[in-house]
Amino acid sequence: MLATKQPKPKTCKNPACRASFVPQRLGQAVCNYTCGLAIKEVNQEKARKSLAQVERREIKVRKEKLKSRAEHLKDTQQAFNEFIRWRDQVAGHPCISSGRPLDWSGNQTDAGHYRSTGAAPHLRFDERNCHAQSKADNRFLSGNAVDYRVGLIARIGLEAVEALEADQSVKKYTVEDLKALTAHYRAKTRDLKKGAAA
Repeated sequence: MLATKQPKPKTCKNPACRASFVPQRLGQAVCNYTCGLAIKEVNQEKARKSLAQVERREIKVRKEKLKSRAEHLKDTQQAFNEFIRWRDQVAGHPCISSGRPLDWSGNQTDAGHYRSTGAAPHLRFDERNCHAQSKADNRFLSGNAVDYRVGLIARIGLEAVEALEADQSVKKYTVEDLKALTAHYRAKTRDLKKGAAA
């Protein structure tokens, strides 16, 4: 008579248990009924989370499709402004208009435009036209334009400042342009953050 082969011991798949057991039936993965219920609950929770992630992604895609051009412009402006603040922080620049050190720890630093986005919307995303500036100068001193010009000449040169001042071109951004610019400035900001963390 042939001896029947005994099954090899297994480790329980329940992460809370991990006990060694000899399976009683084919495909048995847990040592007892309680561990089986625990695994089932874990799998159901994973499935719920996965479904929730899919739903969130679908909602995000639907919202993106419903966005107006103005909302895309706002997104691009936020991405651009964040890049400007990181660019000047990494470079160690002081406030462009006052020359004082900037407070990078809180929410005290703006990305201030030399020629405002209202007066020169075509220069809204021109990196020469925007620099880190204290909130006090940008918001309460209307950009402190005279001192901003002095600081800008010191930073980029008189010729570049005069070119900015003379620029009267017209630029219309499509939704696709704005999406591309948003992605571009988010990527540049990520690179700056990685460099600063290294």
